[in-house]
Amino acid sequence: MKILVPVKRVVDYNVKVRLKADGSGVDTANVKMSMNPFDEIAVEEALRIKEAGNAEEVIAVSIGVQQCQETLRTALAMGADRAILVKTDAAIEPLAVAKILAKITADVGADLVILGKQAIDDDSNQTGQMLAALLGRPQGTFASELNLADGKIAVTREVDGGLETLSLSLPAVVTADLRLNEPRYASLPNIMKAKRKPMEQLAAEDYGVDLTPRHNVILVSEPAAREAGVKVANVAELVAKLKSVGAI
Repeated sequence: MKILVPVKRVVDYNVKVRLKADGSGVDTANVKMSMNPFDEIAVEEALRIKEAGNAEEVIAVSIGVQQCQETLRTALAMGADRAILVKTDAAIEPLAVAKILAKITADVGADLVILGKQAIDDDSNQTGQMLAALLGRPQGTFASELNLADGKIAVTREVDGGLETLSLSLPAVVTADLRLNEPRYASLPNIMKAKRKPMEQLAAEDYGVDLTPRHNVILVSEPAAREAGVKVANVAELVAKLKSVGAI
């Protein structure tokens, strides 16, 4: 079995984002970038499946600018076998990403696609579901536990009422949630080995997918500053204050 793991290059989660002066988006100039945390969890889970003897190859893929190869090298250093970089300077939306991934999935013959449930830059939470629909495969979203047996994959996912377990026939698409695992740190020897692992570079235009955005960003602004709290001397004053603002 082959496992395909899409990974996205995003602003590092420890960085406080800054907006562009014209309000057109987030300023990424001279900002630390890293792998989307949910995608890192997806890579880790794919590697664990391979180490358990249930997969023969883990392939990492990223769609974006040339610098995305740094993100792919991180996946290779964690243990992925090879990588594919689909280069484009355009800002592509989830549907276009899903269409490209569908073609790559067919090209490499991936039986299982594991990706993060969402990217922390746009929080769209759409690519995995769109990919499953395009491939006509069963999907398990927000996975907190995976178990493979007898050609099926049991996906435990968190829902409002607790936990739900789905049994999916392979091939399938799974999106990873935070509690699925704790990603490993890449060791120095593996970082050095990653430099020698194969990375295929292709152009997004080669897949014949329309990359034209379907919506326009009019304005990006910071949330309003929170108002300072008010201290009260006793319970009666607290109740009066809550009544005055319509809280009770």
